[in-house]
Amino acid sequence: MVYSEKVAEFTDSVPCGAPEGNDVGETAGALRQAPDEGHRIMSAIRVLVLEDSLIIAMEAEDILRLAGVESIDIVGSLEQARAAIAAERYDFALLDVNLGEGMSFGFARHLLDIGIPFGFVSGYSDTGDFPPDLQHIPLLVKPFDETAMGEFLQRLFPAVA
Repeated sequence: MVYSEKVAEFTDSVPCGAPEGNDVGETAGALRQAPDEGHRIMSAIRVLVLEDSLIIAMEAEDILRLAGVESIDIVGSLEQARAAIAAERYDFALLDVNLGEGMSFGFARHLLDIGIPFGFVSGYSDTGDFPPDLQHIPLLVKPFDETAMGEFLQRLFPAVA
């Protein structure tokens, strides 16, 4: 089971509503609704997020939905990522550079070979220490917000801008 399925399972089990009229259920429902067409910056339908921190992955998911992405699969390991791309076709992928089990550079090269666009996500602010053949790949620096994600997506897909 991928993270996004676990999150959906958990979210569906949490009762809606909170004390003093602060209805978190309504807020959660609003986040799951289709984004306003005016905020869409791209037309990607399916995205793979490889991130070993569930909180960061969920933040990326929320921002990508605001950008117009319809389906986001979150995986936390290289093994899950390999299985995901074997089973589905993705418009692009976001790859955490440093996973607990190692680096995502080998998987990134595989994505290059099969033609899936991707970008890196890292707490490090430049690609100078990346392998030379991957230093040109767009980098989204953690922590990120909607503006940073938008700029990152424009670097990843310059024709959309």
